[in-house]
Amino acid sequence: MSYIYPDKELVGYVLIKNMHIQNANTISSPITYGFPAITGFTGATHALSRKIADITGLEHVRLDGVLIACYDCRPQIYREESYKDYTFNQTRNPILKSGKTSAIIEEGRCHLRISLIIGVYADDFMLEDDCIEQLKTALNIKVQQQRWAGGNVTHLDRFNPIDYLAVEEINDFNKSLLPAFILINADEDLINITEELQQTNPDATTLDALIETATLHHQPPINDGNKTAPQPTSQQTSQQTKWQTQSIKKGRGWLVPIALGFQGISECYEAGVMQNIRNPEYASQYVEAIYGLGKWVFPHRIEDLADALWYQKYDAENNLYLVTQSLDI
Repeated sequence: MSYIYPDKELVGYVLIKNMHIQNANTISSPITYGFPAITGFTGATHALSRKIADITGLEHVRLDGVLIACYDCRPQIYREESYKDYTFNQTRNPILKSGKTSAIIEEGRCHLRISLIIGVYADDFMLEDDCIEQLKTALNIKVQQQRWAGGNVTHLDRFNPIDYLAVEEINDFNKSLLPAFILINADEDLINITEELQQTNPDATTLDALIETATLHHQPPINDGNKTAPQPTSQQTSQQTKWQTQSIKKGRGWLVPIALGFQGISECYEAGVMQNIRNPEYASQYVEAIYGLGKWVFPHRIEDLADALWYQKYDAENNLYLVTQSLDI
């Protein structure tokens, strides 16, 4: 059963293979950038589900939950010199009606090559073969007609763009995902890092642990007497003084700070009350980003790929809009 579609049953999974996305939004939150936000894929999956439900013969089919496997992510960034900061490549588009170029819209973009596994829900416990083929054909078209994380799909896999497997066969997709990395939740690692920091600083919080995962500590060599080594003389070169770089992530895998949704910070206003919002037809609310820790792992390190699907969930009591890999918050 799906959180979004409680009247439907999980019947299988579709694999959207080798999706090339151009100019996706690489700014995942106010303080993180790189790979697009998870909500860019869960939201696109929900939009895709609504389009599939409008097709005759697929009215009873819904999509929910998405596994994200990335082969390549290339932020469009530039720096003039090796010692300078990176900046995003900006464009002036679209052209104004007068024919002049418009002002630069500050945004970060990236090019992606990914594969997605999406859950398929229906009224029955099985889909007929003709329904599966119709679903695969429709997905092959609809996936390329909409934006994913703000980017355009240029093409899918040449030989097998859309595949379908029953629920119990999801791990058979494992080989098809290699050599991608899959994004999973790393809450356990965040808790362990927090406890490690609290051994030296009892006041350390999970926010301190999250910041620590994005920090590199450069340390000079230490003498046997636990004192800082003397500075090199004029006859010595800086290469003779070997500094060490330490990170709390060492030995824990490829950890990355990620945005996990939003926390409401105001009352929920009725439709049409808030100005300059994306869609005035729905109720709206002021929110702030929620952060957590994610990890990129190889598919064969995940015991059950079904546990790596991300879902959207709304907790009205606590004003939380979350993406989670567990149906329980």
